[in-house]
Amino acid sequence: MRRTLHRHRGATAVLTTATALTLALAATPASAATGIGDPYFPDDGNPGYDVTHYDVRIAYDPARTDHLDGDTTVTARATEALDRFTLDLKGFTVASVTVDGTPAKAFSRSGAHKLAVVPAHRVADGATFAVRVKYAGKPDSEGWHTLKNGGADATGEPHAATSWYPANDHPSDKATFSLTATVPKGWTAIGNGLPGPTTTEGGRTTFRWHEDKPMVTYASTVAIDKFTVHRTELPDGTPSITAYSPGAVIDEAAEAQQGEILTFLASKFGPYPFSSAGSIAINGVTGQEGPNALETQSRPTYPGSLNDASGPHEITHQWFGDSVSIKDWRDGCLNECFAQYANQLWEEHNGSDLDKSFYAWVVDENKDDPAYWATKLYDPGVGKELDPALYDKGSLMLHALRRTVGDDAFFATLKRWTHDHAYGNASFPQFEALAAEVSGKDLKGFFDAWAHGTKIPPKQYLYPGSLGALRHG
Repeated sequence: MRRTLHRHRGATAVLTTATALTLALAATPASAATGIGDPYFPDDGNPGYDVTHYDVRIAYDPARTDHLDGDTTVTARATEALDRFTLDLKGFTVASVTVDGTPAKAFSRSGAHKLAVVPAHRVADGATFAVRVKYAGKPDSEGWHTLKNGGADATGEPHAATSWYPANDHPSDKATFSLTATVPKGWTAIGNGLPGPTTTEGGRTTFRWHEDKPMVTYASTVAIDKFTVHRTELPDGTPSITAYSPGAVIDEAAEAQQGEILTFLASKFGPYPFSSAGSIAINGVTGQEGPNALETQSRPTYPGSLNDASGPHEITHQWFGDSVSIKDWRDGCLNECFAQYANQLWEEHNGSDLDKSFYAWVVDENKDDPAYWATKLYDPGVGKELDPALYDKGSLMLHALRRTVGDDAFFATLKRWTHDHAYGNASFPQFEALAAEVSGKDLKGFFDAWAHGTKIPPKQYLYPGSLGALRHG
């Protein structure tokens, strides 16, 4: 994602058979009612299970922008015996909850985004179970953005998914994803992954999408508009689908360049990790300037147009953030530092001298500004999970690392990283260890100065290798 996002929290409380729920809560460990354990967002996520698949079914009418009907089935594997469990969902009125087809004994809303469920029968440790939630109401504006013509766009980071479907809302729990979206005839719904059959009946059209690789919840999306849709193929045969809102800039050269960027990045990071590609260009978001560009999996979302400034960044997230995802929000540099450095790699590909036109210039501009260097890149602190330092200082760090270990080791490290952790989760300390292993160098001092430090790095780390010729003073 390019820069930051929206964080709003609200509270909803809807009780169903509260007495049964209270008794069930009393009989289960207190830990079962807490989040998954993220140090920055302690209420996010839910322990006791791993989601394997989301089947999200929604119906939306642009003539009624304050209402969404949802019917979502969450399939998961229990990691402990469950007498009760929770999901994350903001807003809405929940009409019913079933577990493996049987109505739940009880369900309740609590806090900002918890849906607590007491199944009719205990879920055994290791068992696969399916939770179906039917709900309706006004989607939360944190992740659901209304367009001026009544359309909608679901994007946001670190939170967005729970604005339109119940989820285990933490990057550490990834799952495959199916979307079925029904809209009035003449409107189009775009999602992640590959399209399925489209059917029209009774004046309404149903669109189906499927992402067959595990996905973090914040990278899921649906976009509803009267889109112009272009379908092409990348050089390797990967289908590419690009959708433009009315009023969005349709620039066929920029669209072709997205494919060129992807092919170039694959040469640096390894094979493209998903079965489809493309973009969504959204226009006319109400109540704000517009959504930020975001790495919605397989099909990044852009505000208004596709452009060279954000293309390399969001496409890089397909490897760094979407395929290889963070373990928790302390690891944000694994997403943003690398995606931002991809902008520099693309500039270099087009003839720029990064040592001089990028690195030396940025260091000189900021060497006397302590605030520029004050944020740690790993574990930057609560509220700083997407701090500008991860983009700016982080990009410098990666160029300095490249000059420290050399191009061969640097790019070999990136390819090992995306291969070894494909479709999973990893932490920044793991990246530090891999970089040292591949390069054969002791990089502790380097990472202590750049990733864990709060001051401008000492000169041996600020001007390593060929960057030494740029040293001043």
